[in-house]
Amino acid sequence: MDAADLMAVALLADPTRQQLYLYLRERREPVGREEAARHAGIKPRLAAFHLDKMADAGLLEVDYRRLSGRVGPGAGRPAKVYSVSSRSFSVEIPQTRYGLAASMMATALSAGGPGADGAESLQDVATAVGESLGDEIRQQARTRGARQRAVQCKLKQLGYEPQVQESGEWTLRNCIFSDLSVSHRELVCGMNAALVGGLLSGARLASLRVERRMAWPLCCVRLTGW
Repeated sequence: MDAADLMAVALLADPTRQQLYLYLRERREPVGREEAARHAGIKPRLAAFHLDKMADAGLLEVDYRRLSGRVGPGAGRPAKVYSVSSRSFSVEIPQTRYGLAASMMATALSAGGPGADGAESLQDVATAVGESLGDEIRQQARTRGARQRAVQCKLKQLGYEPQVQESGEWTLRNCIFSDLSVSHRELVCGMNAALVGGLLSGARLASLRVERRMAWPLCCVRLTGW
């Protein structure tokens, strides 16, 4: 979940927008503002206002076509039509990253040959993903302090909810793979540690190191050695 997803889903709290959105999902084809207005029992101008709001947020897609079926001179200008966007939205608090976990696990399974250690392959993939994210930070942030701030921001974006203690320890207050860790604790915690460790390595922050601890519901990873 990011702020844009949250704002998009929040638009559907309005009953009229929710009604229009659900109608477009049922229709499964582009709908003009007049048809949408008739369904919702509102004026076309108001329907267009709500439809455009949802389109701006990425909930709907916009196209233009002639609804009369007429073509050629005198057929009039194409009308603006709306359809449900193919983009998916997910809002979950606290934030989780099961899609990221699934991607890394699938990559590890695909790369592992016969007899390969699945947990070790997964940690290698997670490390590579973290290093890629950290390398982007290293290229953009030149000073150590800037890289530390950027890493903290990246951990926040991922959903870890980092908090720097007075002692200098970084506590990650949310496990972004929480449901998976309940039944596969060692596998998931190893993946978590590898991902964060790769992030630090890619960002060239050797002064920080990853340590594991079991402190449910906090993340099993903490950063020490400021």
